Amino acid sequence: MDLLSSSNHVSLEQMMASFNQRIAELQQLMVARGGNTTNDLEGLASLDATVRTLEEQLLDIKARVDKRAELIPQARALIEISSQQQKKFQQTLSKLPANLPGVDSLHFDVSYTASPNLHAHENGNGFASQSSGGTPAIKEKKKPSPPPKWYVTPEEFGSLSSYMKGRLTIDKVNGAVDEMAGFAEANAKLLRTKRQKVGDDLIDKVLELREISLNESVKGKFFFVESDMRGHLMKPDITGKAILTILRHLGRVGELRCGKQRVLTLNRP
Repeated sequence: MDLLSSSNHVSLEQMMASFNQRIAELQQLMVARGGNTTNDLEGLASLDATVRTLEEQLLDIKARVDKRAELIPQARALIEISSQQQKKFQQTLSKLPANLPGVDSLHFDVSYTASPNLHAHENGNGFASQSSGGTPAIKEKKKPSPPPKWYVTPEEFGSLSSYMKGRLTIDKVNGAVDEMAGFAEANAKLLRTKRQKVGDDLIDKVLELREISLNESVKGKFFFVESDMRGHLMKPDITGKAILTILRHLGRVGELRCGKQRVLTLNRP
């Protein structure tokens, strides 16, 4: 680009010098002819003004070209930095598992309180008590917490024996963690559904889940039963059983029998 700028500078200077030389030659010719040179001088003056205008335009063009040339190294530097950053991101992304450990959090829905003197107290019947003025108190509503997703870390997966891992990968194992959380969330929603809204085809399922939820080893935990394992990875086949063995070994799930059902509970970190 420096060569280009230099060549532009030389060519413009040569062009302006050529114009000036040509004007001088025309003036000399007119003087050599003699006679009435008034009109000729006026024509030369007009030509000289035109040439000067062209010179100014050429100088303006040259200034713009030089300014653009100065910006080219900066643009090249930015392109080089962006390319390096992209390579770093790609290298980092290639080393990350498909499923990253998440953090479960509780979400609260704080209702609007009409007066600062109102307090929410719940009586034995499960209803909010009234304030001294007879107005029902506004109770803070707590949204159900999501099921835990306790992912397996690369260090934990690497510590497993080769016969236990087989052909499994950490991505498949953590993908199964997501599927199990989905099974447990579906059961939790069924348990929260009112009896009037449960379809006839799900009544037996809901009754069975309620009976399981009363078990002392299950209370307060998200759970699913073996018949719920109908995911892409978590199925009652060899792969699903191998994944379940790893997760049980790492303490991600608990297992117990409730009647005829094999119940799996999700543990928290």
